[in-house]
Amino acid sequence: MSQIFEIVQSLSGQRNCITIPVPYLDFFAGDQQAHALGAVLNQLVFWSGKSDLNDGWFYKEHSELAAEIRGVSEDQVQRLVNKICTRWLPDVVQKAQRQVNGTKKTHYRINGEALIDVLFPPTPVSAESRNGKREVAEPVPQNHGTENAEARDPNREVAEPILYTDHYSDHHKQIINPSCPVAAQPDPAVVITDQAKQVLSHLNKTTGSRYQVCKSSLENIRARLADGFTPEELVLVVDYSVEKWGSDLKMAEYLRPSTLFLPSKFPGYLQSANKWETAGRPARETWGQRNKLPDSAVFRSSHQDVTYTIPEGFRG
Repeated sequence: MSQIFEIVQSLSGQRNCITIPVPYLDFFAGDQQAHALGAVLNQLVFWSGKSDLNDGWFYKEHSELAAEIRGVSEDQVQRLVNKICTRWLPDVVQKAQRQVNGTKKTHYRINGEALIDVLFPPTPVSAESRNGKREVAEPVPQNHGTENAEARDPNREVAEPILYTDHYSDHHKQIINPSCPVAAQPDPAVVITDQAKQVLSHLNKTTGSRYQVCKSSLENIRARLADGFTPEELVLVVDYSVEKWGSDLKMAEYLRPSTLFLPSKFPGYLQSANKWETAGRPARETWGQRNKLPDSAVFRSSHQDVTYTIPEGFRG
């Protein structure tokens, strides 16, 4: 683990005062939950340095994080953690279920080197400090009316210096342009829209519908993703609802984006879908059969002793 990360780790999190390092806010810039995401990451980094495990894993309950951060619920923390692990910092903040005294607990592990790379991307290095040696970029010779450098040697590569004057020094320092520009971070809005399209495509494929990629179809899907729910959770609700309602002509009408992902309904659907998943989802080919009548042959054989004649005095 790098010394820089150890320093950042030591500055992260407090018991009585929650601070959010500015680099975290800069990284999450553009997300409506930037401060909440920064607060959660701040606590995860802090607790990553308190683990007794040699492999770097540590466990922390969502309720504990919510109590430390204040102002957010346990469910909100869960969604914020999922957003960090799946959308913003996949493979940097890792999450897994591991046993603690026979009970499954959500564990986390932070790749310190990778986190530093995304929080502090490479910056231009001064010529005086590169590799501990002084390297001076070759200046472009001035043209005093004679042939210029390119004319004398067309294959010659000349670095263009950018000259900065130190206010407290009589000397000039030359800093050359960085050779590798910093990669731009993906636009969160674009990422959410792409994920929403994937969820809508799964809904169409599973239900045989043809909902178009338009505002009315994507609006609620994008909103739930922005709330911190993951694409996998939205897909799970689709699968659960299709298995539950697919064979019911009346209820099948509600297998649509405007209903499944409604803000007042979705959390309840997800809770039921998680229980359905935990209990062991049935095979795909059996979905929609829960409401069907028994096979007629089996039905007849189990009711073969029943008399179906109309009693005397009753109309047929």
